[in-house]
Amino acid sequence: MKIVVLDGHTLNPGDLSWDGLQALGLCEVFDRTAPAEVLLRARQAAAVLTNKTVLTREHIANLPELAYVGVLATGYNNVDVAAARERGIPVTNVPAYGTASVAQMTMALLLELALGVGRHAQSVRAGQWTRCPDFCYWQQPLLELDGLTLGIVGYGRIGEAVARWALALGMRVLVHEVRPLPELPQGLQPVDLDRLFSASDVVSLHCPLTEQTRHLVNAARLARMKPSAFLINTSRGPLVDESALAEALDGGRLAGAALDVLSVEPPPGDHPLLQARNCLITPHLAWATRAARARLMRIAVANLEAFRAGHPQNVVNA
Repeated sequence: MKIVVLDGHTLNPGDLSWDGLQALGLCEVFDRTAPAEVLLRARQAAAVLTNKTVLTREHIANLPELAYVGVLATGYNNVDVAAARERGIPVTNVPAYGTASVAQMTMALLLELALGVGRHAQSVRAGQWTRCPDFCYWQQPLLELDGLTLGIVGYGRIGEAVARWALALGMRVLVHEVRPLPELPQGLQPVDLDRLFSASDVVSLHCPLTEQTRHLVNAARLARMKPSAFLINTSRGPLVDESALAEALDGGRLAGAALDVLSVEPPPGDHPLLQARNCLITPHLAWATRAARARLMRIAVANLEAFRAGHPQNVVNA
């Protein structure tokens, strides 16, 4: 079996091993693949693995050896799963590998918004404490999270993990989920979206991107939020109407936002949030701890092994 990895650099920039895949067949790993290079590089492959490189209907139709597509991520909107299904090609993903890491990043962003740890550390390096006439200073209001309300949109594995962190910090937690909710732990309250946005001091997004959730956070919902509130998104960029968010931040109608994802990645230089007031943006790294990437690699190998054994797992287009 020939295996081709179209964009392996983000999963493994050199600190992991491809040995597991290489044990399954002739394996060729490309750091990155441009759209025009997909057919050339994958033309003899029976198994193609991709993280963000797009596999279109045209690609799938013109890869006669293709029998398996493995997505090196949880989201799989970069693959035309319907076209693969029509050819009997299973498409697999890697669910739940990054739950702990994404929840941890969510709380890191919240703590940075609340206390400005990085901002203050940079100011000390710049000499501001050395020049300060007092023994201390702060450059923003410092927020105590104990007793505040966190609204979680999407109560899957990551939302549940974030809720546990929030409860440990003494926060009250509101939860919105479109599916029926299980019995919630003490301290969590299910609410509708309007109540969540209006009552929360922090809103954190943990839901999938669908046609129903695209621009879930729009001008109307931002207007419902407290001017003192924060918005956090470690889920999918298009959940947020980014122009509306920039306007709310710059207009003082929202205290701050922290985003690990944007609708276009990397963002263009004129992206409205890059210069927005009190907007923290990190480069889609919540998933990328070494532990999470190693877990992703193990599951991706196991997915391909299961396919070879005749019982594919984690198939998203069955």
